[in-house]
Amino acid sequence: IYLVPATLRPETMYGQTNCFVLPTGEYGAYYIDATDEVFIMSARSARGLSCQAFEGNTYFTKEFGKIECIETFSGDELLGLPLKAPNATYEKVYTLPLLSISMSKGTGVVTSVPSDAPDDYMALKTLKEKPDFAAKYGITPDMVDGFEVVPIIEIEGYGDASAVFMCEKLKIKSANDKAKLSQAKDETYLKGFTSGVMKVGPYTGQKVSDAKPKIKQEMIDAGQAHLYFEPESRVVSRTNDECVVAATDQWYLSYGEESWTSAVKKHILDEEKFNAYDP
Repeated sequence: IYLVPATLRPETMYGQTNCFVLPTGEYGAYYIDATDEVFIMSARSARGLSCQAFEGNTYFTKEFGKIECIETFSGDELLGLPLKAPNATYEKVYTLPLLSISMSKGTGVVTSVPSDAPDDYMALKTLKEKPDFAAKYGITPDMVDGFEVVPIIEIEGYGDASAVFMCEKLKIKSANDKAKLSQAKDETYLKGFTSGVMKVGPYTGQKVSDAKPKIKQEMIDAGQAHLYFEPESRVVSRTNDECVVAATDQWYLSYGEESWTSAVKKHILDEEKFNAYDP
């Protein structure tokens, strides 16, 4: 059984200190036929996964677009669970509350890397500094106090904990400083990818941009991760249905592709080869 966070940053998995869920979010335990596993995720992401290929022509589920939901529960039922996170420095991490999670993006489950993600850093910091707030969600001190920021990426001018650096630089005081956190996130993510150098793992010393695809593939090969796709923003069809990314037997033409447009134009403009009915 796996809680399956969606991430665009596999290279940061070494710095995981916990996992976040939305206390009021609705989650389900879904059976994955292709791997004989159970994934805990949002219903929206489970529907999307059921339309995607696991490997080759094999889909994650037996029937395209349909997935078996074994059980449903709210996010607060998942709080405080001990977890084993792939590539993490800590042997065991816990599921913690994050009130800013959007259930319409990703899987509703978020992995936490406070060294390089400002939102994660402030959320963990708040739970440590406000035990009454943590207790409200059943989070005990042992689930947060022993988990410190793990330096994983060195960025010139930002150090090896860019999220901490940016939060201090912008004087971010709480998770409610959304504008500043957004600014900090954009800057740390950009600098991390373009200028970051790995400090941990088998690719220590390599640029993040070079190590990222290698770590991603290694996790997939080890069965620690799977490819998952979704639109960058909400897409609604003419029938008012929310669209998903699906692996289907169809293809499209790119109208700006010169290699075929020039060949087509050459053909149809040749009167000896192409005749069109003109009333």
